[in-house]
Amino acid sequence: MTTLNLFSKDPARSNADALVIGVRSEGGSATVEGAAFLSRSAAESVARAITLLGVTGAVGEITKVPAGEAVKADLLVLAGLGTEVEDAAGRRERLRRAAGAATAALAGTERVLLALPGSEAEDVEAVAEGALLGNYAYARPGTSADKDKSPVQRIDVAGALRGRAAKSALARAQAGAEAVHAVRDLVNTSPNLLYPESFAAKAAEAVKGTKVSIKVLDEKQLRDGGYGGLTGVGQGSDRPPRLVRLSYSPSRAKRKVALVGKGITFDSGGLSLKPPKSMETMKSDMAGAAAVLHTVVAAARLELPVAVTGWLALAENMPGHAAQRPSDVITIRGGKTVEVLNTDAEGRLVLADALMAAAEEKPDMLVDIATLTGAQMVALGSQTSAVMGTDEARGAVAGAATRAGEQFWPMPLPEELRPSLNTPMADLANIGDRKGGMLVAGLFLREFTDGLPWAHLDIAGPSFNEGSPQHYIPSGGTGVGVRTMLELLRSGEDK
Repeated sequence: MTTLNLFSKDPARSNADALVIGVRSEGGSATVEGAAFLSRSAAESVARAITLLGVTGAVGEITKVPAGEAVKADLLVLAGLGTEVEDAAGRRERLRRAAGAATAALAGTERVLLALPGSEAEDVEAVAEGALLGNYAYARPGTSADKDKSPVQRIDVAGALRGRAAKSALARAQAGAEAVHAVRDLVNTSPNLLYPESFAAKAAEAVKGTKVSIKVLDEKQLRDGGYGGLTGVGQGSDRPPRLVRLSYSPSRAKRKVALVGKGITFDSGGLSLKPPKSMETMKSDMAGAAAVLHTVVAAARLELPVAVTGWLALAENMPGHAAQRPSDVITIRGGKTVEVLNTDAEGRLVLADALMAAAEEKPDMLVDIATLTGAQMVALGSQTSAVMGTDEARGAVAGAATRAGEQFWPMPLPEELRPSLNTPMADLANIGDRKGGMLVAGLFLREFTDGLPWAHLDIAGPSFNEGSPQHYIPSGGTGVGVRTMLELLRSGEDK
């Protein structure tokens, strides 16, 4: 378990194994920033190393140099901060990325001290959070830990911050990073080990010792309750669906927010079968539900003054003998009928059930998060998520994402695309126009929000990194969305 501490003494005198300082990029060259504690000889030595090694100061660039006699640490690590940016949120995200890149590069190290620029509580929180986010390794079942790849054991953050502000900054960083790590672990778990029933069991485990209550509906209760989306999607698997309701209800809550997560524990596409290559990452199709689970747990641990319900719509989409067929008509919770024209557009069906259940409780805001469409990746790539919904809720989520350092882009819901969901066989079909498919999916979900302030987060690409690690983002599950939803809950801003 990594420990996180504030370090208020002279960083040059710390006996940490590695001392991390920031390097700013300026006009093609790089300069040290925020390390006034270095002696003149040490500063000159670092400047020579920057020139000789061609250090650019680009965001996330990490350069290790011998510390020399001027500092007590064994290793000096130069972390790129990029060019100076004016807005505070952008500056803090660069601190977060520099810290995360440093701890990721220092895997196997016992103690690391980060002396990056910034003295405000939000700066300290960004450095601490980034360092913890980069300090992640997935513990594969049945394998022994590789010491050289194990996370840093102790992280110290240099700064003069004291008292309640310091304690709160570290608590927020720790709670947020732990939630992200827990989501990554779930997303990285093999689908033979993580399926609706075992996911529900893990949710029950996660809320133990917190003020979060849990209720799980099994397949019989789902059928009896009119949850046709979950029942229909899950009927092709011998591992039946579940709907998990989480509730955190502090006595001083000023508002109520419902979070709904898509939890397809494996998506074969059903009878509309995916190509084999496209199935390889489909264990990650439950990333939305994982994000909701651990956002609710983190909100409880931080004792946020907001009531939160979390809904995990869990199913496995398989082409078994009882699988739903293209052209089947199902009835969603609340009575609307849907013609299933493509069984690989299943996420919106389970979300429709959960959205309706959440809307019945009349929250002040309704937010769903899902690895919903391949069209999201076509539109925005693999690092930027989309947010759609009512103007008020969409703006609140976009603002929270900016403050949290996550990339979410506001997208429209054009009314001219809505008729493409019309069908003579039901109230609507589960697919429509392929052009603008991400937006069509958002329009489908809007039908099940009961007119409430609502935001839909499509994280299809950013939820799973198929490439190499970058700054604080590892390969595999990323935990995207947790920081944004936590900031949304924490800020209390609904605009």
